[in-house]
Amino acid sequence: MNPDNIRIVLVNTTHPGNIGAVARAMKNMGLARLYLVEPRVFPHEEADWRAASAQDVLAHAVVCATLDDAIGDCQFVVGTSARERRIPWPLLDARQCAQRAARASVNEQVALVFGREDRGLTNDELKCCNLHLNIPSDPAYSSLNLAMAVQVVTYELRMLAVAGSLPVEQDEQWDAPFATRDNMERFYTHLEETLVDIEFLDPAAPRQLMARLRRLYSRVRLDEMELNILRGILTETQKWVKKARKTEG
Repeated sequence: MNPDNIRIVLVNTTHPGNIGAVARAMKNMGLARLYLVEPRVFPHEEADWRAASAQDVLAHAVVCATLDDAIGDCQFVVGTSARERRIPWPLLDARQCAQRAARASVNEQVALVFGREDRGLTNDELKCCNLHLNIPSDPAYSSLNLAMAVQVVTYELRMLAVAGSLPVEQDEQWDAPFATRDNMERFYTHLEETLVDIEFLDPAAPRQLMARLRRLYSRVRLDEMELNILRGILTETQKWVKKARKTEG
């Protein structure tokens, strides 16, 4: 595990005190990279006060305008989700998430994304993630404070760091770097354009096709070479569509 490759991303945090509390939770567990996507109020004295001795984490926090800016260079992204989705996504608890994130962090940039205090992450934001994380709290009172949720996940990461070893998985021995989130988004745009060109996807009635394809490729995880191959296939497909349309005309 490489803690330097793991970032905590907070999206549209409303209360500055929660940002400070998250910074403290992170430093307690040996993490230092905090990214803030459009925080409502930051910097703020309440954030500093709640951070206690973790003000250095706040001082180095990266403030981003969009989630894409915060995770664009990451190869492995996990989004926290408290709700069932229309299309089920690979879902992990905190311990499983920590194990996957720790393994990925050896060679990759990893982002753990937490949403707004009142409504979490949107469906569109969750679509940017490889996996979804759910903390199985008591259904009778399932609401977790933002800093508490971060503490649970970072604690599991810390326990793995203390243990000092992880079982090797196939991904760690892969022969090419996994695709970044930015490159995957370019691929999804290219894929959608091509599916429209061949009339497989009707923009007026898209149903859930692109969401399901996102789930497929997020589950498989493409490396950069595989991504380039697929982009090449899409490009050639578009060329043949143009030739066919000229012939018909």
